Amino acid sequence: MPVPSTDFKKALKQLPDKEKEALLLRAVRRDAELYETFAYELLPDVTVEQVYEQTTDRIHELFNVAVTGRLLNRSLNKALSKATKETARARRITKDKRLEIDLILYTLRLIFDNYTGQFDSPYNGFYVSTARMATRAVQLVLTNLHEDLWLEYKSELDDFLTQLHNRSKSRNLRFELPRELVIPD
Repeated sequence: MPVPSTDFKKALKQLPDKEKEALLLRAVRRDAELYETFAYELLPDVTVEQVYEQTTDRIHELFNVAVTGRLLNRSLNKALSKATKETARARRITKDKRLEIDLILYTLRLIFDNYTGQFDSPYNGFYVSTARMATRAVQLVLTNLHEDLWLEYKSELDDFLTQLHNRSKSRNLRFELPRELVIPD
């Protein structure tokens, strides 16, 4: 992403308001994420809850489409990858790290409620991606949230991690999968 130079900033300040508005409208027409970011920042009726709802709808749809694939494990892995991108997009729009954690947990709930049978598949891509997402959720909770909020996420994360550790594939991971969300004293 290019960094605006001082000359560019000066030229922008000298533009009349109508030309600034035209430039801005042209930019948001070309970039949907930029439009959503500006809508979130400028419009009072666009809230974090709305962004959460829209993103969960898109994630849910991604997994519904994945079920129709011929190779279910590969389709689920692609859906999980796209869900991760949707989560990152929502975080970039709102700059809210708690929203990112909530969306990751929503995705994990969707997986553990509907697709744990695919963890026993001979192909381990979906299991590994899910384990990485659970590990990321633990790291995000510990690094980005206040200690008082850790307890809110502990039981659900511990349940996901226990289910992942109970699979035989957990011994073959190339990264450390935490056993539980450890809250320091």
